[in-house]
Amino acid sequence: MNVKVIVFDLDDTLYNEIDFVHSGFGAVSNFFAQNHNLESEHLYAKMVHELELHGRGSVFNNTLKHFKIETKNAVKKALSLYRLHTPNITLPKESVEILEYFQEQNIPLYLVTDGNKLVQANKIKALGLDKFMNKCFITHRYGKIHAKPSTYCFLKIAKLEDTAFSDVVYIADNINKDFVGINKLGFQTVRLKNGMFQDAQKSQEYQAQLEIENLLELKNILKAKV
Repeated sequence: MNVKVIVFDLDDTLYNEIDFVHSGFGAVSNFFAQNHNLESEHLYAKMVHELELHGRGSVFNNTLKHFKIETKNAVKKALSLYRLHTPNITLPKESVEILEYFQEQNIPLYLVTDGNKLVQANKIKALGLDKFMNKCFITHRYGKIHAKPSTYCFLKIAKLEDTAFSDVVYIADNINKDFVGINKLGFQTVRLKNGMFQDAQKSQEYQAQLEIENLLELKNILKAKV
């Protein structure tokens, strides 16, 4: 693939989202342990157990109920702490290596990520991504209507770089939404098989043009277009 611009997804692409989840559980556990004379380790272990059993939807409700401290305000506080805490997350070594590699080639780098504006901004700051990216696009800043599969932020990147859609590649993990919109416009797409969607299957229009198992494979796939 010959490219002029490289765009990355965030969660489960440049780092493993479960690291953020565990960081958030830690913040919530510490707060309720201090305020209810409980052991934070027990709260944390219960949250992880609930996540594994039932997914994220009812983790805080079930955990607080288990420790007999569930109220509407307590659940609301847990959600707020989870979303707004300063994440204890770092970029994996291979992410740093690949970002530095393309920086050295003077290829413009961008980020396009969905999700809560404050949550995603905190992740970007904690991971130190601003030093790598020309610009980080959090789609919800432009309205949820512009979340993927919307092409809105990708069109903005192409305009900023004054380049053809076919000169831009997007590397992401979620086959359900990441590629279907921009595929139709001629953007190049690469799927990183990682995280909760790594085994997901969809029809051809949803699939990326290439699939990889590790970001470092991009060194042999993406070449700067002159």
